[in-house]
Amino acid sequence: MNTKFLHTDRMRRFQQAGLYLVTSQALSRGRSTLEIVDAALAGGVRLIQLREKEMPMPDFLRLAELLRARTADAKALLIINDRVDVALAVGADGVHLGQADFPIAPARRLAPDLIIGASTHSPAEAQAAERAGASYINIGPLFPTQTKTWSGEFLGLEGLKVIARLATIPWTVMGGIKPEHVPALIQAGAHTIAIVTAITAAADPAQAARDLLALLRTRHRTPDT
Repeated sequence: MNTKFLHTDRMRRFQQAGLYLVTSQALSRGRSTLEIVDAALAGGVRLIQLREKEMPMPDFLRLAELLRARTADAKALLIINDRVDVALAVGADGVHLGQADFPIAPARRLAPDLIIGASTHSPAEAQAAERAGASYINIGPLFPTQTKTWSGEFLGLEGLKVIARLATIPWTVMGGIKPEHVPALIQAGAHTIAIVTAITAAADPAQAARDLLALLRTRHRTPDT
């Protein structure tokens, strides 16, 4: 499969996923990330980001290998946070890069077929990520969250709308998102919603995934569908 086609196919599946689980073993109520991902896949999630910033590299790489096998079996996409090398080593579908991580442009040269996501917190960062070759941008953090130490202002719905109006590539949203936020986010144009604790900290992660996917599908459904 040629590089351009593979990237296009991956992005087609990315845009169809709707719900984007970002892992955090520390916020999984004593359960392993492997357990949470297994439950999420059983609940219908088809887009997973492995994000375990405190995990030693040998453990992170082994976990990435295990998740690659599980997501491949489930026909789900696997995105690796921060590490282009790990994404390439395990045959992941993409990598997600923060503002202080490996730069987007050289990452694109190294991995032309990978989905490359970029965390953005302002219009300027969003536009710079697009110019550098990102496949999608993540807009956030929207609301107060346990998963990110953040000294700036949370964007909220109004900040989201400002950045989204400028975006010409797909975008996702993240940061303290709970089920009650979903209707307003969809009304603001969101199609892909990234969450952590709404699944990882749920009493029943598989059911939480099913409920969120059902909510997304219901809200996106039009009277003619």
